[in-house]
Amino acid sequence: QKMPPALPATINIREPRWDQSTFQGRAKHFFMVTDPRNLLLSGAALEEARRVVEDYRAGTVHPGLTEEQLWRAKYIYDSAFHPDTGEKMLLVGRMSAQVPMNMTITGCMLTFYRTTPAVLFWQWVNQSFNAIVNYTNRSGDAPITPSQLGTAYVSATTGAVVTALGLKSLTKHLPAIIGRYVPFAAVAAANCINIPLMRQRELKLGIPITDENGNRLGESTAAAQKAIFQVVVSRIGMAAPAMAIPPVIMNALEKRAFLKRYPYLNAPLQVGLVGLCLVFATPLCCALFPQKSSMPVNRLEPEVQARIREKDPQLETVYFNKGL
Repeated sequence: QKMPPALPATINIREPRWDQSTFQGRAKHFFMVTDPRNLLLSGAALEEARRVVEDYRAGTVHPGLTEEQLWRAKYIYDSAFHPDTGEKMLLVGRMSAQVPMNMTITGCMLTFYRTTPAVLFWQWVNQSFNAIVNYTNRSGDAPITPSQLGTAYVSATTGAVVTALGLKSLTKHLPAIIGRYVPFAAVAAANCINIPLMRQRELKLGIPITDENGNRLGESTAAAQKAIFQVVVSRIGMAAPAMAIPPVIMNALEKRAFLKRYPYLNAPLQVGLVGLCLVFATPLCCALFPQKSSMPVNRLEPEVQARIREKDPQLETVYFNKGL
């Protein structure tokens, strides 16, 4: 019985396992990151993964560790600990909680869209969840103050509710199927308010930009704008299939005798359909843009350009973490 050769200490586990310059590589990466099964792991399993990853980064390879186990540990570690601060993230804010949480909330938003109190309640629940996710997955090591958090949360919730109720009153005289799309319009509007507000500090002060080797070159607000725009697009994209496909199916089913006989199946069916869409839409829309986004130096603010040109006149592209 020969011992397997020890793992070399040169695998770069700071980067994703798959090539992030291709959509396919990013999709594989996010299927791992958003895997809901990671939520079921015990605290001990998370700590074990953290130990393997931190020791490996420090150059200590645990005896008998295989490459497969190392990558598994990395993805468990990434699913639960913040990349910049290293602290353990709130359970509901983790990427692995996206599918089960969104599935439940979206399913209920689509089921209970007929009465005003239900619209208010579920839009509020959704924005509370969004605020937690945005706070948990904020980019950089910049802390958000409670007052900024509060402002963003109240504004997004108000935006979502106003949009939902406004559209709901407009659709009274339109075909029933159109009413089912009100929740989606409200969610899209709220995302456009919520994300920029939650990350307003980045819009004011900029986010860290680096060269391709990760050396920090300063902060840029132009990079922050691009990052936030990409996040808004992928969040709306994530919600789209789950909020666009089930209403059509449910509308058809509600005309059949089956749902009239078993009306209590409405919500579970809706939640299940939404879940099915989200399992694919969440990772695929996260993969629309590279996590490590880039932009040409000449698109940055003039004063940032000047500072970079002083240090490195040849540099053409800068990189930044766009956040999620």
